[in-house]
Amino acid sequence: MKSKKLTSRKLFLIIDYVLLGVLGLTCLLPLLHILAMSFSSSGAVTRGEVGLWPVEFTLQSYRYVLEKVEFWMASWVTVKRVILGIIVNMLLTVLAAYPLSKERWELHGRNVYSWFFVITMLFSGGLIPTYLVVYNLGLLDSIWSLVLPGAVPIFNVILMMNFFRSTPKALEEAAKIDGAGHFKILWSIYLPLAKPSLATVLLFVFVGHWNDWFSGLLYMRNTKLYPLQSYLQTVLVQQSLINQNNAVDLAKLANISDRTKNAAQIFIAMLPILIIYPLLQKHFAKGLIMGSVKE
Repeated sequence: MKSKKLTSRKLFLIIDYVLLGVLGLTCLLPLLHILAMSFSSSGAVTRGEVGLWPVEFTLQSYRYVLEKVEFWMASWVTVKRVILGIIVNMLLTVLAAYPLSKERWELHGRNVYSWFFVITMLFSGGLIPTYLVVYNLGLLDSIWSLVLPGAVPIFNVILMMNFFRSTPKALEEAAKIDGAGHFKILWSIYLPLAKPSLATVLLFVFVGHWNDWFSGLLYMRNTKLYPLQSYLQTVLVQQSLINQNNAVDLAKLANISDRTKNAAQIFIAMLPILIIYPLLQKHFAKGLIMGSVKE
């Protein structure tokens, strides 16, 4: 019987690894194709000769992209948005999750507050009302229009709340006996123990702000204020760089085309995600599992 269980377990692991390997390749191959296109000549890309390896290797696309002022302006807007978004989202997520993790006798009306947050996950205010709020607050063409509408991600609040609820109550009770208040307990006990959950939420917030393109198109009337992903989306749709009204050097464009320079821009925009994710990946699974169940 034990040998049959071991055989079934090995078979399950083999199938599991094969399926995950195939899924991993389906995610990796498009990235390799884009990278190969960015390092290939315009002619090779136009002829459809580029697969997973560059053809007629050239760095002209990257040189062209890195010289574009619009690309760096959009990148700077995104960097500011990510920094402000992380600060605002993490602060409000923790401050909302901590009181909601308490028992009903500790926080009167906790169920009402909890349902107030949950309902916002099920029903949104709608695109037009949200735009009107941002417009009437005078936030259009402001970096805050990209940060404040999503200042409290409810899914992240629920993850943090459940993680806080799994923290042993004896630690909090001991701190209260020593005279610690709620802010001291949160800072000294809950947050140090919540590092996996904090890393998970941080990854969600970073990826969410970095990859969001629609908010920039919606709230920025001046294209010079577009974040990076909005800028790239416009470039890909229109097949031209934003505000490119001047004549360009034909010799510089001899080995590049819209497809190669777009591929170069896309890959450069992906680099921060490719760098950040492996650093936080070890905490991701643990934080997601521990934050998704409660005691």
